[in-house]
Amino acid sequence: MLRAVFFDVGNTLLAPYPSVSEVVRQVLSEEGYLHDLDAIDELMPLVDEFYEDRYRTDDTFWTSEDETSAVWVGMYSLLCRRLGIEADAERLARRVYDEFGDAARWRAYDDVAPAFERLRARGLRLGLISNWDRRLAGLFTGLGLDAYLDTVVSSAEVGLHKPDPRIFELACSRVGVRPSEAAHIGDHHYADILGATAVGMLPVLIDRHDTVRDASVAFVRDLDGIESALGLED
Repeated sequence: MLRAVFFDVGNTLLAPYPSVSEVVRQVLSEEGYLHDLDAIDELMPLVDEFYEDRYRTDDTFWTSEDETSAVWVGMYSLLCRRLGIEADAERLARRVYDEFGDAARWRAYDDVAPAFERLRARGLRLGLISNWDRRLAGLFTGLGLDAYLDTVVSSAEVGLHKPDPRIFELACSRVGVRPSEAAHIGDHHYADILGATAVGMLPVLIDRHDTVRDASVAFVRDLDGIESALGLED
């Protein structure tokens, strides 16, 4: 019997608001560096590549607050330098990173709160399991979603990262369920699906951007009707 449902965060529950590029543009503008949004957008694939290279090389940075922030500051520093900003690159990158600790820089997808409400009405316990820094719980408080959650497990806080089975086991223990009684919904096959499967949780892959299809696991495009993927249909 399913007793708990856990969620990844980025691209599963939350998205940057209005966008990463626009936040960068605003920060730079406030500091006197005026850049067109299109110019920043054009550099975002390079920023994404920086992250992916780092993640593939050694994803354990997610277990440390200092190392996590260093990766993100490194990404935004690269972006600044490609925009021709040299001397202030790291300071401005830190400002961008700090901005994303503010709940106002994030929006929950429209289907999140309704899904939380429906699952809670069924008596299920809800939680987060995310490769994230220590600011995660505060974001959900700021977004008014904390009341739905029984636990928030961020990698930098607990010193464990997905797909390490121990972070999934920890989340289950916090809400008093066995892994076999829990499901985990996330957008990343390596971090979310492999980790959840390893401990016997029901894995559900979500792809909000229509980029991936994995027939090997339960699959959804959004949280509308998530009950079907969880085997909860009446």
